[in-house]
Amino acid sequence: MDTAAVEVVDLVKRYGATTAVSGLTFSARRGAVTALLGPNGAGKTSTIEICEGFRRADGGRVRVLGLDPVADATALKPRVGVMPQSGGVPTGARAAEWLNLMASFHASPIAPAVLMERLGLNSVAATPFRRLSGGQQQRLSLACAVVGRPELVFLDEPTAGLDPQARMATWDLVSALREAGVAVILSTHHMEEAERLADHVVIIDRGAVVAEGAPAALTEGRREVCFSSTPVDSSALLAALPEGSRVADGATADGRREYVVTTDDAAALGPEFLATVTAWCASAGVLAEDLRVRRRTLEDVFLELTGRELRDQ
Repeated sequence: MDTAAVEVVDLVKRYGATTAVSGLTFSARRGAVTALLGPNGAGKTSTIEICEGFRRADGGRVRVLGLDPVADATALKPRVGVMPQSGGVPTGARAAEWLNLMASFHASPIAPAVLMERLGLNSVAATPFRRLSGGQQQRLSLACAVVGRPELVFLDEPTAGLDPQARMATWDLVSALREAGVAVILSTHHMEEAERLADHVVIIDRGAVVAEGAPAALTEGRREVCFSSTPVDSSALLAALPEGSRVADGATADGRREYVVTTDDAAALGPEFLATVTAWCASAGVLAEDLRVRRRTLEDVFLELTGRELRDQ
């Protein structure tokens, strides 16, 4: 069996004069979680909606479970689960009744009672959707997306508004889907979620893929020396470091400065690099507090690739 659940090649989507997706290419494997990450306006939502068959592409090729998501929509619907970020359930529908209705549309559904229990919804089984909390609505939408035992499921911000216990239950369910051989395409702004769950990460910006790979590969070799102190001469510190080094700083809650020192040469960021930083601090009379070497996270990589500025869309 082909291991690719979704194949996107040179995808293009335009809205009038605006090109939202520009030559985007990626694939998602069966039995794996693929996280699509991107700032607002990056083209992520358009890409997902094209894969779901809700929009038509203006160029490129998209195959979902080997089929065209628009032309073969009828054949795909029983095989694909979709969890929207919000909505999709009539406001007056009661939680258990709605999930049972969704299950009745499938040949071999997961028992709704099992999902209600697993996602902590038993206490609101008879509650209309409009009276559920935001987190409860999210969990019911997730249950509806997976109740039909899909081969592929799209999850859009599945833990938005959830408390820590509900978030963990959701993460456990996503992991169980992967173990059952389901392909999961996860869209989230929660970088810890992506780093924890994803087997493969695709970072999209301005309609194109800017990086992809396993979370460990994207963050591999990325380390930073961090410390806090009273303000120091960053240019003098930088002059003492190997070529390709960087010094960034920001204010702390107590009015001091937090310094982050790194280098483009991952091999150089070892004991000697740390010794150079501490030696400079000693020679400059700087008391470096909370000194540590920190592994860069997926969020660090994401911000480095897409920028830190706020965007209008």
